[in-house]
Amino acid sequence: MNFKTGDKVVVIAGKNKGKEGKIIKTLKAENRVVVEGVNVVKKTLKPNGQNPGNIIDMEAPIHASNVKIMDSKATKKVAVATEKKETKKKVTKKSKENID
Repeated sequence: MNFKTGDKVVVIAGKNKGKEGKIIKTLKAENRVVVEGVNVVKKTLKPNGQNPGNIIDMEAPIHASNVKIMDSKATKKVAVATEKKETKKKVTKKSKENID
């Protein structure tokens, strides 16, 4: 998985197709990412001694294959490759420019 926390991505498939946001969290074992403002679901919190319980909105994870990294300069989605195994820098496949 070529994503890390803080990458700007766009959703390319699913009900949230076309939405953009930053990655909040990566779940590498499940191959999923949590994107800010995408796939928002309602979650019910049970009441306990400290709070009465309520319903909150939170982002649910989506599969990593449904998002693509955006190039901050060109403001469009791009294909990404790693430059070298030693440096581990992300570059665009087309223009070979550094994304990080």
